[in-house]
Amino acid sequence: MERKGRTFDVLGQLGSLRRYARSLVRNADEAEDLVHDALVKAYERKASFRRDGNLRTWLLSILHNVHIDRLRHKKSLNRRHEEAAAELETALPASQDHTVRLSQVREAFFNLPEEQREALHLVAIEDLSYQEAASALGIPVGTLMSRIARARTSLRNFEDATSKVSHLRLIEGGGNENR
Repeated sequence: MERKGRTFDVLGQLGSLRRYARSLVRNADEAEDLVHDALVKAYERKASFRRDGNLRTWLLSILHNVHIDRLRHKKSLNRRHEEAAAELETALPASQDHTVRLSQVREAFFNLPEEQREALHLVAIEDLSYQEAASALGIPVGTLMSRIARARTSLRNFEDATSKVSHLRLIEGGGNENR
C-alpha cells in the first residue's frame, strides 16, 4: 500500500467517511453500505489517485458520487415503476351484487351448447368477423350466424328470467296493511 512515500491509508479516513455518509442518508445501516461501496470503488480506482492529492477529499468525493448514483438509480427505478403502474388498468373490485351477477352470466355462457359457445366467443370476445370465425371453426358463415343467434337468444332468455326475480320480498305482518 506504499505509494512513493505516501500511504494509501483508507482506514484512517473511515471516521470522516462514516460521518459524511450518515449525514447524506440519515440511516446507520445505509451509511455503512454507502461507505462500503465507496471503498470498493476507491480500491478499484486506486491507480487514479494522484500522488500529490488529498486522500480524504478524494475518498469523500467518491462517497458523494456513489450516493448521487444511488439516488439517480432509485429515482429511475421509481419512475419506471410509476410508468408501469400507469400502464396497468386501474380496476376496482366489483360490488357483491355485480360479482354474483357476473358469476351467473358466466355460468349461463358456459351452459350454452359447445358449438354455440365457441361461435359466440370468437365473435363477441375475440372480435373476429363472421367470416374469420367461420373459417376458424371450419363451418359456413350461415351456420356460424345461426349458432350465434341461438346463443344470443338463450342468453337473452336467461337475462329476462333472472331480471324478473328480485332479491327483495314483501313480508306480511308489519302493521302497514291498513294504510
